[in-house]
Amino acid sequence: MYSVDKLRIKDLPKEERPRERLYKLGPSHLKTSELIAIILKSGFQGTTALELGEQILTTYDNDLKRMSENRPKQFESVKGVGSAKAAQLVAAFELGRRLAKSHSERIKIGSPKDVADHLMPIMRDLRKEVVCVMCLDTKGGVASQGIAGDSDNEVSWGKKLSEETVFEGTLNASVFHPREIFRFAIEESANSIVLAHNHPSGDPQPSQEDIRATKQLIEAGNYVGIKVLDHIIIGDGIFYSLKEEGVI
Repeated sequence: MYSVDKLRIKDLPKEERPRERLYKLGPSHLKTSELIAIILKSGFQGTTALELGEQILTTYDNDLKRMSENRPKQFESVKGVGSAKAAQLVAAFELGRRLAKSHSERIKIGSPKDVADHLMPIMRDLRKEVVCVMCLDTKGGVASQGIAGDSDNEVSWGKKLSEETVFEGTLNASVFHPREIFRFAIEESANSIVLAHNHPSGDPQPSQEDIRATKQLIEAGNYVGIKVLDHIIIGDGIFYSLKEEGVI
């Protein structure tokens, strides 16, 4: 019999338990609600963890992107989700973001699309505007990169690389600091840099401030001997290259 107060995954028939199905079939064969149920572990008051997972998905219209932006308190608005379950969900999404940031090899950058493909998974869903400085060596390989607003970020191409918060802005504006950008680039012995920042609105069209600040950084780069190759603005699945568009 199921508990009236709290249903557990182990109370379900064995062939219906998400964890057992994961072991047997692999995670790719499970529905999203089943994966959420495994994270939650248990349900509440006559509701199984699987049913609770379905309720959470329904609440957010099956929009994982929207869910990934939640803070714990927002998940707690769903009936049956307390602080522990909310923390588990937020932690799972954060692990996904960190996986998107990880790299197993040194990558080559040869075009604005290379930069966008590399940074889109990391930056497209950020809720505030941040700026990334990608430092390149003489062969176009990424020496290191720093993303503002994430002091705990580490990216590796076969070795641990330093990361630094260059600067961060609000949802609709950033304040560029050439001193901080080029201090970081000099410390990394960069031959050239590519700038990138996100527009949380999803529209990558540059503002006049974006253009002005980029030109200022190009001038500073020429002075210190580190070329600014491009400035890429990351939107929602699309990007804008100031170099390709002839803005710089």
